[in-house]
Amino acid sequence: MFKNIFKILAVFVIGAIGGIFADQILWPYFIERPLFYEYRLEQAPVYVTERKEIIIQENTALTEAVEKVGKAVIGVKAKTKRGEILEGSGLIISSDGLIVSLAELLPLGSDFSFFIDGKQVPFQIIKRDPKQNLVLIKVEEQGLSTISFADLEKIKLGERVFLVGKSRPQNKNWMVNEGIIKTFNKNYIQTNIFEKTVLNGSSLFNIKGEVLGLNIISSVGEVNTIPISKIKSFAGF
Repeated sequence: MFKNIFKILAVFVIGAIGGIFADQILWPYFIERPLFYEYRLEQAPVYVTERKEIIIQENTALTEAVEKVGKAVIGVKAKTKRGEILEGSGLIISSDGLIVSLAELLPLGSDFSFFIDGKQVPFQIIKRDPKQNLVLIKVEEQGLSTISFADLEKIKLGERVFLVGKSRPQNKNWMVNEGIIKTFNKNYIQTNIFEKTVLNGSSLFNIKGEVLGLNIISSVGEVNTIPISKIKSFAGF
């Protein structure tokens, strides 16, 4: 009986040694010979560039969109009767000088200033609607940069968006932030972006560079947007 067990163990040990020898020495030796070289097996390459390329493309699209829309965003400044200084942004909606901004940035009886590309320009208040928080202005400029209006029928939850505004009206530079659409209806759009109130009146855009509306920054920094559909109706477009 013990002889049979010994034979089984011997066969097992010899087989194991033979397997190791073939795998570690014999097979590597033959596979490098000219006769077998073309049949050798190699591990398939792993490609990890696809996600990286997608991220790069999205970032490029965002920077291109910002450059595209930036010149349509202007600086707004008001000095109230009490001496309070209000600063924010507005949006050029026609090349002949129509601009829309928030009524809360331009209270009645205040001294107003509007800045295009850092230059103060003459203006006229055309229309004001405190309930909708909108004001329409006409500046004495022609050939201004304009933007395309987004189709709100195509808006989607989770859609990538960004805002552009002026932190200081006289500055030529803009401030930019990005996020996604959190919720929306016909009266407002809410994003997951948080910002300082100096960006009141900034504009919200989709990744194509189409304007979605004007932003109202709450006291806690939430960014809610007056949809472009309401702005177009207010401006008579």
